[in-house]
Amino acid sequence: MKLHLLAAAAALLLIGGAAGPAAADTPAGQPVQPRAASVEVPAGVSAGVAVFDRRTGTFTEQLNSSTGFRSASVVKLLLALDYLWNRGPDHTLPSADRAWLEPMLRSSNDDAANSYWSDNGGTAIITRMVSRLGLKDTAPPPTGYEGYWGYTALSARDTVTIYRYLLDSAPGPVRDFVMGNLRQSTRCASDRFDQHFGVAGAFEKPWAVKQGWAGSSYETGTCGPPRTATATGTASPAPAAAAGVDLTRPALHSTGTVGAGDRFIVAVFTLHPVGTSYGKAYTDIGRLTRSLNVPGAARPAGWWYGTWSDHVNVRPNPGTDTSPITQLPADVEVLVGCQARGEEVSVPPYTNEWWAYLPQYNGWISNIYINSPDNKMPDVKDC
Repeated sequence: MKLHLLAAAAALLLIGGAAGPAAADTPAGQPVQPRAASVEVPAGVSAGVAVFDRRTGTFTEQLNSSTGFRSASVVKLLLALDYLWNRGPDHTLPSADRAWLEPMLRSSNDDAANSYWSDNGGTAIITRMVSRLGLKDTAPPPTGYEGYWGYTALSARDTVTIYRYLLDSAPGPVRDFVMGNLRQSTRCASDRFDQHFGVAGAFEKPWAVKQGWAGSSYETGTCGPPRTATATGTASPAPAAAAGVDLTRPALHSTGTVGAGDRFIVAVFTLHPVGTSYGKAYTDIGRLTRSLNVPGAARPAGWWYGTWSDHVNVRPNPGTDTSPITQLPADVEVLVGCQARGEEVSVPPYTNEWWAYLPQYNGWISNIYINSPDNKMPDVKDC
């Protein structure tokens, strides 16, 4: 059956999700568009942005680029560089440290960060790296929170400086190790949050990313095959206020490089209204990043659609007879590449036999979870 506009709206009331036609803040079916004339910051979001073109030596975007944000896991770049700093001349890594550093860079492992923070001097790491790299806006966590590496203050322009050091000045083994791991970023982080937002969702490879997220309103991570036990992220307090940076609003940051030869360095730091879900923040940083001026960078083809419900299974085929690849963050916007008929899915009183192919997941979700007025999305091609 077809979901008529009014019937779809009724589904919202019946099943408590955001089913049916897209709401005003989640347009139904946005084809990939040429970038906007300026950075598009979603309502309620505070952002610091810098995009640097290494070929021309110029910034193509700067917005609040010197504003300090709590770094969340982006500071793991500094933890890794501090450890690697004096390991020359060949920078050989003991296997035990490689086993910590690789998941810290690829999958944002917090246990590894905790270990390096406590073993190498905590806030002294930040002080050393500020001096070594000439960082202007970076500062250790505020008084009373010295044990929380994620409260390190970091700006978009300082993040560009970190990547410029890695790419242009660092010893070859250091550059290759760090950037090589960032190119192998896993979609599912160690704490089961989907970390392929921002740069990783807005651009086609080649890219390398180090992401960051922190917020008490973010639900438990759902990425990866469903399981009963859940991993936990960094246990950080939620102070009402602290000097220098906002430690209260949910943070979501995307940093890295885009294009052949790491031509562009992109740093996007965002804070979201208190209570924002992970899927909403994920969607908003995606829209912001897609608006950036990154000349010549390849952008994925398809249509952006909102979804409703949480723990939506992404399947390897358009049916429910195979185990899920992963699950989507609640109410997240996804790129749809095409659609096809498959197994009929029922969410009473509605049914739908159409499935959406999500190229960035290499998997399928039932169209019943897509914010669209009809069972078959009107603008999306058949697979």
